[in-house]
Amino acid sequence: MEIVLSIAGSDPSAGAGVQQDLKTITALGCYGCTVITALTTQNTQGVQDVKAVDGEVVAAQLQSLIDDLDIAAIKIGQIPTRGVAEAIIRALKPHLSNHSIPVVYDPVMVSTSGRRMMDVECVEYVKNELFPFCTLITPNLQETEVLWGKKIRTTEDIEKAGRYLTEKYATAFLVKGGHAEGEEMTDRLYRTDGTTEIFNTKKIKSGNLHGTGCTLSSAIASLLAKGQSLSEAVEGGKAIVSKGIEKGRLLRIGKGNGPLWLFNL
Repeated sequence: MEIVLSIAGSDPSAGAGVQQDLKTITALGCYGCTVITALTTQNTQGVQDVKAVDGEVVAAQLQSLIDDLDIAAIKIGQIPTRGVAEAIIRALKPHLSNHSIPVVYDPVMVSTSGRRMMDVECVEYVKNELFPFCTLITPNLQETEVLWGKKIRTTEDIEKAGRYLTEKYATAFLVKGGHAEGEEMTDRLYRTDGTTEIFNTKKIKSGNLHGTGCTLSSAIASLLAKGQSLSEAVEGGKAIVSKGIEKGRLLRIGKGNGPLWLFNL
């Protein structure tokens, strides 16, 4: 059984973060293990507080798993501080230099409710030190603006941003368009060979969309662990998200933005 490592924050309401990653990894037939980077206080109504885990604790968790488990893929989510980022890179760098383990990074910067999830000083460090080891980075449009340093107003802007980021950091980017207006979700995969692939899926009307980014990134990591190509993993990951939204559409868990449902798909 393929082992997939999630390095991310904890969501006590279990709709996002390592809890949702574990659900996704399990639903796809892999074994999930976790390193927690932040303790959040959140529920379906929003994020109330974020406490970063000490960097040395993060490093120790990582080293413990690396010493014991044969990890087939890594999903990275919330990195709250530069100290946590340094610990992750220090522990993983010896094992990622030849890109033998696929790494999918979902750059969680701001929650849907508007809470900052990553310190400003951490952004530049992660861009320069972590991006080169990643197989795929999966920003939404707001995160793409932060990484690009410019506002995105048009499809042409998305194309410019995606190509710029891919060329600058020599890794693939999946720019997610779920927050854009319209009846379809359009995600654009920019590869390092200069090609682009567009994935369109119909938007499903639902008030339960908590954790879609976590679900997609951990699904892609799981499918890469199973040997799928990047294109296949992205397509499969998007299909899992769509099914999870449809299955969870009528759930009544919490008073706000509820979770996806990933079982009995």
